Amino acid sequence: MDNRKDVTPTVGSDVATIYVAIELSRKSWLALVQSPRRERASQHKLAAADKAGLWSAIVREREALLGSGYPRVRVVSCYEAGRDGFWLHRFLEGQGVESQVVDPGSVLVNRRARRAKTDRLDAEGLLRLAMRHDAGDHSLGRMVVVPSVEEEDARRPERERRRLLSERTAHGNRVVGLLALHGIYGYRPLKADRRVQLAGLRGDDGRALPARLRLEIERELERLELVSAQIAALEKARQTAHKAAPADDAAAGVVRLLLRVKAIGLETASVLSHEVLYRRFANRRKVASFVGLCGSPFQSGGMAHEQGIAKAGNKRARAVLIELAWSWLRLQPDSEITQWFKTQAAGANARRRKQLIVAVARRILVDLWRYVTTGVLPPGVRLKPV
Repeated sequence: MDNRKDVTPTVGSDVATIYVAIELSRKSWLALVQSPRRERASQHKLAAADKAGLWSAIVREREALLGSGYPRVRVVSCYEAGRDGFWLHRFLEGQGVESQVVDPGSVLVNRRARRAKTDRLDAEGLLRLAMRHDAGDHSLGRMVVVPSVEEEDARRPERERRRLLSERTAHGNRVVGLLALHGIYGYRPLKADRRVQLAGLRGDDGRALPARLRLEIERELERLELVSAQIAALEKARQTAHKAAPADDAAAGVVRLLLRVKAIGLETASVLSHEVLYRRFANRRKVASFVGLCGSPFQSGGMAHEQGIAKAGNKRARAVLIELAWSWLRLQPDSEITQWFKTQAAGANARRRKQLIVAVARRILVDLWRYVTTGVLPPGVRLKPV
């Protein structure tokens, strides 16, 4: 006698839903496919980036459901945002799949010191998240708002420039560190006369630099000069693109609005436009949360304290906003934000002033969001002369 449960579906609805969870890695993919036809999800081990194999597994399950009597089958998929970006999301959406990309930092996990972790368990967690999210329960994790290809591409210059700046700083610090080994201080590798300076350098004992050390420093300077040239080319190209942007370009329109405000330059305006203000936000709290400038309170029983900002959002925009906050205090002295800072910072120590700068950055972001959304200028803010 066969006591196994019959999994042949009884069609009680016009729509069947297939849930697909994909665990991505560099070497392989693991896809779990759950449908009304099965009690347990089917497991599919795929080669990395095998979109054809993934789609074939989905199609087989969809055809089986259509053959069993369902007039319509929808497919809901999810995977975690990461190294692979959004190309898979766009492929699945192109096939009619309701694709979701999960913010990995928002997924609830077991907090035991030693917890089991395998690709299978991770995929099962994603599958539960997809099913719960589709049912309207968003408590297990949040989904990413996927940018368009054009929006994603518009971010490239600012992101590349920031990486090149870090690389240039690293080369400069390396040269300074090598010279310090011989008691030489005060060398400025970013100055235009860097090679003239190098030729006249002498060690602490008055001797010329050792031959191999000089060659290493010259190679570092060559790399530094190459990076500097690339930074200059990027900045020139960005200036040209800004001037040539059409009047109906939404992102360029936001940049133009921000550039009218004193203390905001092209770099800051571009980062805020392409990293933050391209999205629509329901309220000011969501704006601050998007860049990680919202609070993270800790309250349990009689304990209650603030842990500082969440730092869970866009770190590039957050860094630019902190830089802008310091400039804002100097260049917008009559603004309501600056006046608030001066009142709060009276007699405050350095630690408290840094905390207040974070609050200033948050208030600036919210005011700029309102400004580009409604056109209303923040109180006391000066515009650049035309």
